[in-house]
Amino acid sequence: MTDTPGPLSNKLLAALSDDARKRIFPKLKLVELPLGDVIYESGQSIEYVYFPLDCIISLLYVMVNGSSAEISVVGNEGMAGVAVVMGGESTPNRFIVQSRGHAYRLPAAELKKEFNNYSEIRIITLRFTQALITQMSQTAVCNRHHSIDQQLCRWLLLSLDRLGNKELNMTQELIANMLGVRREGVTEAAGKLQKLGVIEYRRGRITVIDRPQLESLSCECYAVVRRENRRLESRGSEI
Repeated sequence: MTDTPGPLSNKLLAALSDDARKRIFPKLKLVELPLGDVIYESGQSIEYVYFPLDCIISLLYVMVNGSSAEISVVGNEGMAGVAVVMGGESTPNRFIVQSRGHAYRLPAAELKKEFNNYSEIRIITLRFTQALITQMSQTAVCNRHHSIDQQLCRWLLLSLDRLGNKELNMTQELIANMLGVRREGVTEAAGKLQKLGVIEYRRGRITVIDRPQLESLSCECYAVVRRENRRLESRGSEI
């Protein structure tokens, strides 16, 4: 774990003032999150919030029959568990590790105390929440109006942004579960991208070869989410 990025690798933690870091950083605990690990189940009380460093956490809505669909992803731009400061002690969603890695864990009670006592923490947390709501809204629109090909492009781009590299270790079955579509649809969409020379897919590893083309093949949903994230990040200096 010595090569693991420090707290400043998470953009929310990096946005904190020196005073806030002195209060919060000693209470953080570095944890390893393996692929497929469920950190919250639907209806479960939130005991900790997680600040991803080099991993991705997916928020899934799970139906009564067991089928599921991803409604948003969280990486080093934010945190998982924001519901604890929005009036909820639990979450209606399942939080699952989409890409393994590390995160810093903070007791939910500590975040609530910071949120209630310091305006800086409220502003940073609410800005992230706004970005998360934008992503959820755009995902709903995308799933309703755009093709599986476009959804896959959007999903790949959002995931890559949160990892900072060109590779994803991900099976087509898991991608299908995230998108809430049949595996055959993902296989066909991935095959088209590979034939176009946009990605290379081998043994559960997706490598993006031509990102500009991947962005051009995606729907406008990705650009909307990226633009909102950048707008909110640019306002960090106003705190």
